[in-house]
Amino acid sequence: MKLSHLAGMLLVGAASFGIFTSCSSEAKKTNGKTTKTAAGGDSTLTETEGENEIAREPIDTAKYNALIKKNANGDTTGKWPVKKQPYPLAGAILPFKRIVVFYGNLHSKKMGALGEYAPKEMWRRLNSEIKRWEKADPSTPVQAGVHYIAAVASGTPGKDGKYINRMANSQIDSVLKIAKMQPNTIVFLDLQVALSNIKAELPHIEKYLQLPYVHLGIDPEFSMKDGSLPGKKIGTYDAADINYVSQYLADMVKKYNLPPKVFVVHRFTRKMVTNSQNIKLRPEVQIVMHMDGWGEPDLKIGTYRHFIYSEPVQFTGFKLFFKNDLKKAPNRLMTPEELLKLKPAPIYIQYQ
Repeated sequence: MKLSHLAGMLLVGAASFGIFTSCSSEAKKTNGKTTKTAAGGDSTLTETEGENEIAREPIDTAKYNALIKKNANGDTTGKWPVKKQPYPLAGAILPFKRIVVFYGNLHSKKMGALGEYAPKEMWRRLNSEIKRWEKADPSTPVQAGVHYIAAVASGTPGKDGKYINRMANSQIDSVLKIAKMQPNTIVFLDLQVALSNIKAELPHIEKYLQLPYVHLGIDPEFSMKDGSLPGKKIGTYDAADINYVSQYLADMVKKYNLPPKVFVVHRFTRKMVTNSQNIKLRPEVQIVMHMDGWGEPDLKIGTYRHFIYSEPVQFTGFKLFFKNDLKKAPNRLMTPEELLKLKPAPIYIQYQ
């Protein structure tokens, strides 16, 4: 499939702009201590210090190595698994579990399953998908999660002229309550910065990121650095932006003695993430490059191959759209069994 066809077909990626207008190498040191690196590193002190230190079991490095090799699915190019990545701090989710989430916003039934259904029905549907993944890959436990768009790119400028609609804390609190309906659920807060920028928006959700079960997503599609209005063209982040965010998260992990943060970056075109080879990996943060495009299975696989597989960072994700993926023949969602054949196998799965 031609690359131009891929980019053109997936131009609307997250498929949210027509909806949201209705919503008003290798980190080597941690705290001055050397850290272990996967696939040939050395040394090993990863525990943070402080009066409120929480004891967590250090990761099993042999198991970590075996799992990232398994996820590579026999790739022989040398791209996967990613070399010289640091071992994560104790309490890391990936690659020990596969994260499966529902995505959306409580203000809109059209932005994803999280907002489309009442909480009990949402959980019934999410648990049904989780069971399918457990059946397809019984060797990998599933970590349930909800992925909430906490800042929505807007079709109107707002008071600050930034075309961004930040969700009130009361809305985020509601999402946390929905997550607590099922024990051990994790929460992702996603930022669409529009004409603002990621440095300005992170402080708005910092108090939530201090919680050990809250993680982060950022969406380059709606990072409009050239001043274009969101939804008119596809935005972008550079490796420098991603490194800023991961350092921000790493500092929080160290300050509050948290387990590693999972950091999801949406992507379905090359220009959405520039200079990906310069993205830094840290023991405190686990980066997921997430294939966010919609379409028929062949198109989605091509997008994954061109923009996720070909530019390895650390872990990979894959989005499934309950509605948009059905628009063209064969008019069906890809199955867990199909996704598990990809190189590498995605370890983060998002349903919208």
